[in-house]
Amino acid sequence: MILWLLAASAALAPDDRLAEAAHALAAGRPEQARTMIAAAVAEGAAGEPVERLLADLAFATGDYGRALAGYRVLLKAHPPDARAAERAGISALQSGDIEEAVVLLERATGLPGAGWRAWNARAVAADRQRDWRTAERAYDRAAALAPEQAEILNNRGWSLMLRGQWSDAVEPLAAAARLAPGHRRIAANLDLARSATSAELPERRPGEGGADWAARLNDAGVAAALQGDRRRAVAAFARAIEASDRWYQRAANNLAAVEKQP
Repeated sequence: MILWLLAASAALAPDDRLAEAAHALAAGRPEQARTMIAAAVAEGAAGEPVERLLADLAFATGDYGRALAGYRVLLKAHPPDARAAERAGISALQSGDIEEAVVLLERATGLPGAGWRAWNARAVAADRQRDWRTAERAYDRAAALAPEQAEILNNRGWSLMLRGQWSDAVEPLAAAARLAPGHRRIAANLDLARSATSAELPERRPGEGGADWAARLNDAGVAAALQGDRRRAVAAFARAIEASDRWYQRAANNLAAVEKQP
């Protein structure tokens, strides 16, 4: 049976190998997809199907510069390609090219069937440009398409914090935490929003390490400083330094900066 399976695999045509590679990518097996793409190319596969899979592979593995380059080629050949535009825009965003990300994501969201990921990424790009009106509109569209998506709720909460709307940020972040209870970044953002709306500093949780507690105290200090609460900021940074199992340099730097303020 094993020999038969190996023989069947070896007999796959290049197009079949590419189809299997696409399936492996969709199933979250990028290394298997990479091997199958290489085998297909060695057997003569070429052109757009290969270029698309290579771009998708780069995107799946976080190689956003290579992914962006690949999607640019695809978009030149097929300008109304919503999927390629979405992934190109996200790749540009991840690469730090906000201007190109905006152009690509505007194209993606302007096409029929634009998904929540395109709208969510468009909102994040708007946040980075401090274009709050566009961000709010894009988050609304993303949430309408995927109301139970923790990523959208978390990003919206972060957006509200960027605008200084700390109280408003708590609700979407709490909803995101309920949907993704094990997600550390969401939990940290929720802690930060709650710290900003509380007169008390974060208490140490049962079993929490000193470094983790120091990090939460530091975040509370940042929130207090942004709100102009110098006293609470100083207290939070000082406690962060004391709480850490090692010298918590970030808190120390923040404390020094706040103490220099009049």
